[in-house]
Amino acid sequence: MTDSAFITGTSSGLGQALAAELLEQGRTVYGLSRRPAGFDSSDFQAAQVDLSELDAIAPALDRIIGEAHISLVILCAGMLGEFKTMPELGLAELRRAMDINVWANKIILDWFARHRAPQQVILISSGAGVTGNKGWGSYALSKAALNMLTQLYAHDLPGTHLTALAPGLVHTAMQDYISGVDVDEFPSVKRLQDARGTAAMPSPRAAARTLLEALPQLRAQYASGSFADLRRM
Repeated sequence: MTDSAFITGTSSGLGQALAAELLEQGRTVYGLSRRPAGFDSSDFQAAQVDLSELDAIAPALDRIIGEAHISLVILCAGMLGEFKTMPELGLAELRRAMDINVWANKIILDWFARHRAPQQVILISSGAGVTGNKGWGSYALSKAALNMLTQLYAHDLPGTHLTALAPGLVHTAMQDYISGVDVDEFPSVKRLQDARGTAAMPSPRAAARTLLEALPQLRAQYASGSFADLRRM
């Protein structure tokens, strides 16, 4: 386990849960999120940044991290987008998804490459980037691109172990939105809707603990740059 970590999306969902778990373990956590994360701890340093504002990311990292050594990076922040058929999906929404889910992460990786690369980087991906089910449009495209981004950076950050990690189903606001999607038009959401309130869709804190426990296994069993599904480990 690491002493210091950097996490995006620390104001809600899995990102907030990961930060909480690491803080309880006595780790120092640095974070970026659109809203206040709600942690009252001297071990938590954060900045509020909308990751779609790409030019704001590197200056925020300069402010909160500076020359501090970060061993673990977990890039959680992302957007789902609306369920639409591809002809209905506009380029503006696609561009925003790519900015938040892919290019913001590139900027962060480049920042660490210029300073001191961490030992381990987890980029939160999704099975949606592999399955290509109807309606997942901007999310599926951006997560597929994120998987390749991870693979490509593994060549350029040889001292860092990178994984594009699908965490499985987690009960977050994203799932609250999916619960209202028309299952007749988009059949792939039925499995997610049926999983709500069951052990198949754990809370963010439970998912965060599982993810953190898996970090050594990811380094030991997967080549840097790999896509991994936490449910299959």
